Amino acid sequence: MPRLARLDAPGVLHHVMGRGIEKTNIFITDEDREDFVSRLAELAETQAIRIYAWALLSNHFHLLCKTQSKPLASNMRKLLTGYVVNFNRRHKRHGHLFQNRYKSIVCQEENYLRELVRYIHLNLLRAGRVKDLQELNRSPWSGHSALIGNRKREWQDTDYVLSFFGEGRKGIKKYLEFIQEGIPLGRKSNLVGGELLRSLGGWSAVLASRGRKEKQLADARILGDREFVQGVLSEMDEFAKENLRLPPVTKDLTALAQKVCTLNKLTLEELRSGSRRPPVVKARGELSQAGVQLLGLSGAEIARYLGVTNSCVTRAVSSGEKLSDLIKRYGKSPDK
Repeated sequence: MPRLARLDAPGVLHHVMGRGIEKTNIFITDEDREDFVSRLAELAETQAIRIYAWALLSNHFHLLCKTQSKPLASNMRKLLTGYVVNFNRRHKRHGHLFQNRYKSIVCQEENYLRELVRYIHLNLLRAGRVKDLQELNRSPWSGHSALIGNRKREWQDTDYVLSFFGEGRKGIKKYLEFIQEGIPLGRKSNLVGGELLRSLGGWSAVLASRGRKEKQLADARILGDREFVQGVLSEMDEFAKENLRLPPVTKDLTALAQKVCTLNKLTLEELRSGSRRPPVVKARGELSQAGVQLLGLSGAEIARYLGVTNSCVTRAVSSGEKLSDLIKRYGKSPDK
């Protein structure tokens, strides 16, 4: 059975975590880390996401971000897929690098942004990647050094984070004091698991759990007060209603392809011909995005159907339109 597509809420704060499969190191050399950071920068520079905090450990990473023009799933797909391809090439390996799919927690910004920024950046110190705060201040492998002005990363939204502490140099001073105060506090399990269970697969898993009436488990994957949790779940339910209106006929890739062709005034033969004519390229992109995000199909399945490469499908999905617009266009039976 195909995986349900992740649901996303643009403008919501996400704490994202990704781990190496079977505790495999996902960062071995500084070249690996620089590659990952450059990909983060590209996402931020294209205004796909806003990045507030991040840290690269040996076998996992943390990222605090807010979605903008593209869903979180599209951003993470672009970030991780490209990174894995290069990592495998550099280290002459094959196969999966990350453990399952990334974990994500939707967070209440006003209550938790400061705490999450501190938690994420102190990971380097607690994991022994740096020996003290002075070394953390200089480290290039977290967003901390940019926040205090030791490294220039224009793509990282440092001004917004510092605005929670004060203006100008005062904000930096208060931020550093906040970081220092957090060192003896140890890990806070409620920020990554513990009291609030870590996401088991993002919004789609939350939806599935709610469908099974596992309300406590679903609610636990959102970090915030009661009103925030209720608001997020309410918004998610409205989105789910739209998604679940997809009739059984659209679960078939050929039926979806026929609707794509009808709306774009093409034939199935043209769609699968490999033509580079703009209308055909546009239609292939729509089929790729709808197949992945609405039907939960893999890029490989769609690539085989279209007779194109997996990377072609990946690019089409990452550069596609908003999921809500896609549902409006393809959320009804192809024969209507």
